[in-house]
Amino acid sequence: MPAPIAAGFWISLALIFPAAVVVCSFSAALTLERAFPRTGHGLALNQLKERDRVRHRRILQSGYLSFPVNGTYDVGLYFTSVQLGTPPQEFYVQIDSGSDVLWVGCNSCSGCPTSSGLGISLNLFNPSGSSTASLVSCSDPRCTVGFQSEDSVCPTQNNPNNQCSYTFQYLDGSGTSGYYVSDLMHLDTVVGSSLVSNSSATVVFGCSTSETGDLTKTDSAVDGIFGFGQQGLSIVTQLHSQGVAPNAFSHCLIGSDSGGGTLVLGEIVDPNIVYTPLVQSQPHYNLNLESISVSGQTLSIDSSVFATSSNGGTIVDSGTTLAYIAEGAYAPLVSGITSAVSQSSVRSVPSIDGNKCYQTTSNISEVFPTVNLNFAGGASMLLYPEDYLLQLNSVAGAAVWCIGFQQTEGQGITILGDLFLQNKIIVYDLTDQRIGWTNYD
Repeated sequence: MPAPIAAGFWISLALIFPAAVVVCSFSAALTLERAFPRTGHGLALNQLKERDRVRHRRILQSGYLSFPVNGTYDVGLYFTSVQLGTPPQEFYVQIDSGSDVLWVGCNSCSGCPTSSGLGISLNLFNPSGSSTASLVSCSDPRCTVGFQSEDSVCPTQNNPNNQCSYTFQYLDGSGTSGYYVSDLMHLDTVVGSSLVSNSSATVVFGCSTSETGDLTKTDSAVDGIFGFGQQGLSIVTQLHSQGVAPNAFSHCLIGSDSGGGTLVLGEIVDPNIVYTPLVQSQPHYNLNLESISVSGQTLSIDSSVFATSSNGGTIVDSGTTLAYIAEGAYAPLVSGITSAVSQSSVRSVPSIDGNKCYQTTSNISEVFPTVNLNFAGGASMLLYPEDYLLQLNSVAGAAVWCIGFQQTEGQGITILGDLFLQNKIIVYDLTDQRIGWTNYD
């Protein structure tokens, strides 16, 4: 019998990091923090688009995705804390479903920031300071696993200790390099109805000795990045291979001004969750989007617009702030929403940063339509007006709302970011190769 966590929700088996929190209907889970407020509360829309542009360079390393936007890079989206080593040391890391490896800055790091504008205390990992740490050699099978996804490298020169290393170079010019360490990650485990505290598991993670570019900026600095991809060195994959955790993780992202949310290494079971298969042999979490509906009416969009290819397809990425729609679907979607809006309650205003905007004093749920993203297998993602509209400002007491999704000009890429994923339970079931979701109140 799964472990109960709240009315209507169950965890089949889960690992959680030591935390006490009650959000998103979970009794305890890995706590997520959002590093900046929602649009209309301090950041311009073009700043959010620029932050996404930099991130997309990271998760789509082939470089075929480009967003012509203005503005400057701002801070990261969601981050959390993990405890590593003996004695345990806390590190703040950015959640990234677009990469695989967990890495943190090390005591010998060149370029690693020593302070952060996020109000957190930055730390550097010292392998010699942990009694359970050991270096990973090139002959270690765990290093070999990383070769398959190019997450591991073994230099043939200047490597007297035959040390397994990594180099991640991002197209925005930032990068990190270092070596792999094996050490304890401290976890709590939910089994049945019991919470087992002070448990741990041995994992391989990166020890960064060099950081460059945007990774060095103190205004958005964290201790490292926590990759939740599907490859062999992902923490999810490592824990599953040891029989410690399910081959799944789940998250919910709070859409209110307070932000944050939770992430659980396990599968949430609920009768309202709908699933769609993952596209096989893809480096990211790709889905088959088949059509889009507005107020229940399917838009006239050729299904080939959403086809997965070397420069097309639909990716789920909780680290992207907004949502990006393939060029061939963008105009029909905006037109469909505009046609369904109650014209007596809103008026159009000049576009802001290229986005269609409206001014109204009414409740947006009463005048704007719902949108459904329809996926393979009959799964549909319901988007309420508050899921795709962003309030940017107010004029004479009337709120100005803009459609939050962006057009990927010249591209067939659709990216489902935070804007679409907020206020939902999202389940990544890697055993059955599917992603599921349900809305929560």
